[in-house]
Amino acid sequence: MQRWRGLEDIPEDWGRSVVTIGSYDGVHRGHQLILRHAVERARELGVPTVAVTFDPHPSEVLRPGSHPPLLAPHHRRAELMAGLGVDAVLILPFTTEFSRLSPADFVAKVLVDRLHARAVVEGPNFRFGHKAAGDVAFLAEQGKTYDFDVEVVDLFVTGEAGGGQPFSSTMTRRLVTEGDVEGAREILGRPHRVEGVVVRGAQRGRELGFPTANVETLPHTAIPADGVYAGWLHVEGEAMPAAISVGTNPQFDGTERTVEAYAIDRVGLDLYGLHVAVDFLAYVRGQAKFDSLDALLVAIGDDVKRCRELIGAYEGE
Repeated sequence: MQRWRGLEDIPEDWGRSVVTIGSYDGVHRGHQLILRHAVERARELGVPTVAVTFDPHPSEVLRPGSHPPLLAPHHRRAELMAGLGVDAVLILPFTTEFSRLSPADFVAKVLVDRLHARAVVEGPNFRFGHKAAGDVAFLAEQGKTYDFDVEVVDLFVTGEAGGGQPFSSTMTRRLVTEGDVEGAREILGRPHRVEGVVVRGAQRGRELGFPTANVETLPHTAIPADGVYAGWLHVEGEAMPAAISVGTNPQFDGTERTVEAYAIDRVGLDLYGLHVAVDFLAYVRGQAKFDSLDALLVAIGDDVKRCRELIGAYEGE
């Protein structure tokens, strides 16, 4: 996959392409419908597929301080898009100046002059340009002028977790924030993931016999509600079943919120300084402060047992 940051990175000899535009945070099942359609259309036409996204999130520029929690960093989005067959990802730096581009100028400068769009594939609620004045109807009119097709993909509707609403990143963020990682998994089509470098913590888990990887998460990461979760710890291509703790560690009167993952039944791991990923499969229990360390150890043992069961059941599906 080719990855470009800014219009100037696009090769000068780039030919026609099928394009789709959006934040694509999380690359959830609704996004996947659009991306798969774009890839299929591109293959029919014999041209590559380009996904266009933005950095930082537009809301941070338009309303400073409102940056939403992110479901996936850009390199993860590109990885997921590549898995769907997308050929190139263009990350456009979203600046105040860029935000002022009219819909017509956006079409001319991005879709026509640089990407040479043959077709543009979007969801029905797609908006673009200054003050989000452009929509799919305007895009279709521009397509008649500049010789590209516009194809709209209706998004499926979520099941019980989403309350019958279309798939959306906003809904997924809410579910993650509430600790409903199972509901988020339903929308994403996979467990929610956080990433970061393993740093040294208080090392209490090691002292208790359950050494954890203390993950320093990336900025703006969407972190689940405080509690214990079952999932996986991904290290250098290996996925290890894990019991994951999110919170301030009230047992020891902690104040800093952390994400810590215990690789179940693994010993001797030295992960300090490594970039790792943590997948959240299922919620186990909320945070609690116990009457004694012995009671805490019993609870941790029960947590690990429950995590094994949940992971095993998921893998057996």
